[in-house]
Amino acid sequence: MPEGWRVVALARRWLGTPYHHQASLRGVGCDCLGLVRGVWRDLYGPEPEAPPPYTPDWGEAEGAEALRDAGRRHLAEIALEAAGAGDVLLFRWRAGVPAKHCAILSGAGRMIHAYDGHAVVESGLPQAWARRAAYAFRFPDRPGPAPRGSRISA
Repeated sequence: MPEGWRVVALARRWLGTPYHHQASLRGVGCDCLGLVRGVWRDLYGPEPEAPPPYTPDWGEAEGAEALRDAGRRHLAEIALEAAGAGDVLLFRWRAGVPAKHCAILSGAGRMIHAYDGHAVVESGLPQAWARRAAYAFRFPDRPGPAPRGSRISA
């Protein structure tokens, strides 16, 4: 597994990148998934699958755990309690809806993420956010091959 400090250092390079829905270009624009995708590229090179176009309400509209399922295909799922610096958290906005926001933990009670109306920021992880954490993942030691023709389904 990549050392957590290495993942955090790569994620911090994205600080200040403006929020732009569906984008993943450091210094130009990204959303929360774009940040994780960018760190993946910095660690391993090409992404294992391309996300399809998705709307801001895709999670509520579809009802599927697309973000969780993509995480399970390409990252190592861990217990929420085991998550630490460099790990990815997925959040659901309320009970009964799929997780649709992600962040990279940067230390105890801290995270790096992008969200609408803001740039990529490093901020505290308040209890209101921590309660919404639904899944945790760790970047793998080395990525496996993506399933042929795979895409993140939203």
